[in-house]
Amino acid sequence: MDITQLILDDHHEQRRLFAIIEQIDPGDATSLASVWKRLATFLEVHAETEEKIFYPALLRVGRRDGDRESVEEETFDAIKDHNEIRDAVAAVGREEVGSKGWLEAVAAANKANGDHMAEEEREGLTDFRRHASLDLRHDLAVKFATYETAHVDGVEPVDKDPKQWVASH
Repeated sequence: MDITQLILDDHHEQRRLFAIIEQIDPGDATSLASVWKRLATFLEVHAETEEKIFYPALLRVGRRDGDRESVEEETFDAIKDHNEIRDAVAAVGREEVGSKGWLEAVAAANKANGDHMAEEEREGLTDFRRHASLDLRHDLAVKFATYETAHVDGVEPVDKDPKQWVASH
């Protein structure tokens, strides 16, 4: 088991859930609300799990390998992205399910999330696979899976100050 693969698997599930929403008739508010609730919860649990398990380890490995500036910048961007995704998810909640405004807010959340995933897959996950041992990636995968499973019903969305977050880790 590898934490980078678990994160990629989560990304696939997020893309799948956004695609399901795109294929549901806008008049079917019950189905839209149900799938959105699952996706919104999943997005927050995923972000929180990354912030508790993956990003602290990425910082440790990057700093150890002499890549302090780059890894801190990557992590700063990721925490900032998570805040933007949280804000986009909250914006969806202010719209009537299935309305034009709701669909636009979901599309904005999809874009914010998609941009984050692409950057994370291109940078943080690649760097971590290159520099972290298989044993570490396995140990973190166990923690990652455990945390996500324990919080399957959700966690409270809380924006973090990216600069302070990186400095404290």
